[in-house]
Amino acid sequence: MLPVVLIMRLSLRLSARALGHTTLRALLLLVSTFAFVSGIQVMPLADALAIVFVEPFILLILGHFLFGDQVGPRRIAACAVGFVGVLFVIQPSLAAFGLVALWPLATAVLFALYMLVTRAISAWMHPVTMQFHTSWTGLVLSLPVMVIADGSGIPALDPVWPAGWNWLWLFMVGFWAAVSHMCMTYALKFAPSATLAPLHYLEIVTAVILGYLIFDDFPNAMTFGGIAVIVASGLYIIHRERLTARAKARTTRLTLLPEEP
Repeated sequence: MLPVVLIMRLSLRLSARALGHTTLRALLLLVSTFAFVSGIQVMPLADALAIVFVEPFILLILGHFLFGDQVGPRRIAACAVGFVGVLFVIQPSLAAFGLVALWPLATAVLFALYMLVTRAISAWMHPVTMQFHTSWTGLVLSLPVMVIADGSGIPALDPVWPAGWNWLWLFMVGFWAAVSHMCMTYALKFAPSATLAPLHYLEIVTAVILGYLIFDDFPNAMTFGGIAVIVASGLYIIHRERLTARAKARTTRLTLLPEEP
């Protein structure tokens, strides 16, 4: 991220307030990522992502109470239906993988908080600068854990030096994470979390396709049913968002029309 910041000639100054917010953002991202990786180590990617999709429901509720986002009963009902779909996925996952299936649920809660913190910061910090500061604060938070866990024998924490192609995979993880998080940050700068949350549902389509093509994982019937419910509820919410946006635009045009004498 540093070369990007320098090329764009952005300021690297960081106030105490900004440092506190970016540190919290980095911490939430670290723990949510750890939880997700712990989940996909033993369960299919599509199953884990489907469980994570309880996050938009959490975002809608938290966005309403923390930021005053307008959330109508239809959107709440659609998200509740989507959550039922998540339960369809969790049930066979718990039976097959045990409590590790709950790791993606932890990811959902933590990443929802991460997105809300991102939205709060995006009002007064450039997205690229935010991503840079989140990166180095995340590094600072990770180093003590790596030092303490070195030689501990805990597989998830004991550091292992990468070799061969692992360097490329790590680079790609970092690169695409940076790009996707900057896109998300830009989006949160211009739209409320309740509007953006439904778009997460579309990720499940990519997850199923890539999971099958790369890892030969294919959801079972019950998981597929839950995924179908999740996607359907997400698409309905997007439909409602479009209708709401059109209604607001129509109201704005009528308000701006000159009054007749």
